Amino acid sequence: MGWEEVPVRGFADFDRVARQELQRRGEGRVFAYFSGNKDPASGASWCPDCVKAEPIVRAELPHLPEGSVFIYCQVGDRTYWKDPNNEFRKKLKLTGVPTLLKYGTMQKLVEEECFKAELVRMLFTED
Repeated sequence: MGWEEVPVRGFADFDRVARQELQRRGEGRVFAYFSGNKDPASGASWCPDCVKAEPIVRAELPHLPEGSVFIYCQVGDRTYWKDPNNEFRKKLKLTGVPTLLKYGTMQKLVEEECFKAELVRMLFTED
C-alpha cells in the first residue's frame, strides 16, 4: 500500500494533522474525507449519506497517489454539524457531509457526488 490512513476527530485534530501532512508530503498528496461521527456501539454514522458513501470511497483508495495520506475525519454529532458557525463550515467552507477533498486545492466532492466511484477515482488520480 503506497498511502497511509490517519483517523481524526474534530476540527482542531484535523487542522493539525492536515497542515503537518501537507508540509510533509506536498500539494496534491493530502486527501480528506469528512463524515458524521460514528456511534461507538453500532459503528454507524448518524449521517445516512456518509454510511452510503464510505464503502464507495474506500473501494477507490487503491487509486490514491503513491506517498499520499487519506485523513478520515469525524466532524461531530448532528447538532454540532448543523450549527452554521461550526469550524468546518466557517474555516473549510464545507457545506455538507460526506465531503471528500484534495486538501490545499479547490477540488472536492460533496454529498451525492461521493456515491459515484468514477468521480472519486478522478479526484484521487487527476492533477
